Amino acid sequence: MPTDDRQWVLDAAKAVPGVLNAYHLVDPATGNGLSVAFFEDYVDVAAVRDAITSRAEAIGWHDQPRPSPASETIYRVLRSSEAP
Repeated sequence: MPTDDRQWVLDAAKAVPGVLNAYHLVDPATGNGLSVAFFEDYVDVAAVRDAITSRAEAIGWHDQPRPSPASETIYRVLRSSEAP
């Protein structure tokens, strides 16, 4: 997981209405990272990607080479321990 400051990614995602929260996780033993976000059902994930891309362009994130995610998978929550 990169050690650079990527809080802006979480902030950009959270700016999209319907994004409940976003997290960056890291396995301290391996350095492997994972990003997780939770959305309301109606959120267009493409809008979240667009918000992150726009913010990256605004701050010049891609002005220098940086590692990027190896893959992306979208899951739908089927059950939760929270009361309805």
